[in-house]
Amino acid sequence: MNQAATMYHARNYVADTRFGLWFLRSRVWQQRVLRVAIADLLRLFDRAVPVSAVVLDVGCGQGGSLAPLQEAFNPARIVGVDADPGSLERCRNEAGRLGIDVDVLAGDCAALGLPDASVDIVFCHQTFHHLVNQEQALREFWRVLKPGGTLLFAESTKAYIDTWVIRWLFRHPMQVQKSAAQYLQMLRDQGFEFSDRNVSFPYLWWSRARDFGLLERSGLSTPPPPGQREETLVNAVVQKPVLARC
Repeated sequence: MNQAATMYHARNYVADTRFGLWFLRSRVWQQRVLRVAIADLLRLFDRAVPVSAVVLDVGCGQGGSLAPLQEAFNPARIVGVDADPGSLERCRNEAGRLGIDVDVLAGDCAALGLPDASVDIVFCHQTFHHLVNQEQALREFWRVLKPGGTLLFAESTKAYIDTWVIRWLFRHPMQVQKSAAQYLQMLRDQGFEFSDRNVSFPYLWWSRARDFGLLERSGLSTPPPPGQREETLVNAVVQKPVLARC
């Protein structure tokens, strides 16, 4: 990557802390965050789940998503994109360890450098809230998706990111954080199609940074129902229309 490209990535992506990078290698991340999200996204499909697809993992990080993506979709090809050189090296090592053929690319989600209509599935898990130029990134997802392709969108909302513990442990561009409703509207404005059936609002213990669900687990309170709480997570399976232009 040349110096100009490196500076561009730096402007459009907020790198995580050392703790954050360590956490992405942890068993908690793998089992309680990543695999739980993929299982929920699979549940949100209202059509056949694509197989033998080209899957683009945006913000592939250290390769933790490779095994569950392989299990879920049996893809013909996985392309991983990330802006962090150290994470990319770990991702390549993980792909080799697993024996999964992965194209690992250094790049920015707002400038993917992939051909138009070249992927069937874009997997965006806990990546979007690190991006400074979210609108441009979403346009890039749209561009590289084939007509009829699917975006798997799983994100933490501002209600979670803008808490003292997350601000202390991790690093994010706070000026672009959004509510669940705002993220869904952004997807609609780009042209993605989906219904309520394709959306969920998990209210997982780790996403409640004020007490991590301790009061509920101890029986001292019950979680408020959807519509009566600030959503901390939003998962959505959305489709680029078949007749859409790239």
